[in-house]
Amino acid sequence: MSYETVIWEQEGGVGRIVLNRPDTLNAWNTQFGEELKEVVERASSDETVRAVLLTGAGRAFSSGADLKAGMDQIADDGMLDVRGRLDAVFHPILVGLRTMPKPVVVAVNGPAAGIGVSLALTGDLVLAGESAFFQLAFANIGLMPDGGSTALVPARIGKTRAFEMALLAERVPAAKALDWGMVNAVHPDGELLAAAGELAERLSNGPTLAYASAKRALNASIYPDFERQLDLEADLQHALARTSDFIEGGVAFAEKRAPEFKGA
Repeated sequence: MSYETVIWEQEGGVGRIVLNRPDTLNAWNTQFGEELKEVVERASSDETVRAVLLTGAGRAFSSGADLKAGMDQIADDGMLDVRGRLDAVFHPILVGLRTMPKPVVVAVNGPAAGIGVSLALTGDLVLAGESAFFQLAFANIGLMPDGGSTALVPARIGKTRAFEMALLAERVPAAKALDWGMVNAVHPDGELLAAAGELAERLSNGPTLAYASAKRALNASIYPDFERQLDLEADLQHALARTSDFIEGGVAFAEKRAPEFKGA
């Protein structure tokens, strides 16, 4: 099958997923979410796929949610249906990758922001290019981190640094991400995909049943309530999308000025 917003390729035992909306820095819209969900399900269920490599096309891994594309999804109260969008578009992909019974290697080839951070950190092994960075920029528009990032980020870098990312909303460059333990390795940009491909190939030739069992046990230890955390984030984010601070944050972003938050 062919897709417009995602590329699916298989070579030997390695399935390769490429996020393919480069003109938007691989931002998530509904079509992207539906196609990526289908590809993740396909990769998970296909027994000939023994390892998965995930990366982005162009100069970014993923810039997060496509805010413009999400403005037409309205809840019963006439406002943005944030909870519905998270549940329908984002969460199945994140859970699917995190619980996939085979190794997932992620190659972060540029910016990973918002939900892009969550997507990157669903990987079992995460490599980054030297120009990559990670940013939970939600607070800049009056929102909180979602997409499972309140579970995925602290599991990798701890409470202190997770709060720093969530509250200060600053970029974490690749070198710092490596120092913090967010990624497993950093490579020159031009060598990233080759390194990730070699790693995925190595895993595809390994004891995949043992890998699947290790992943299941580690998930139970590290993320025992992952889906419940997703539900909590969705409820909190849905409420924040109804605040004056969120409106001000969005307007200020569009007008390229500093927001004036009121805590209401």
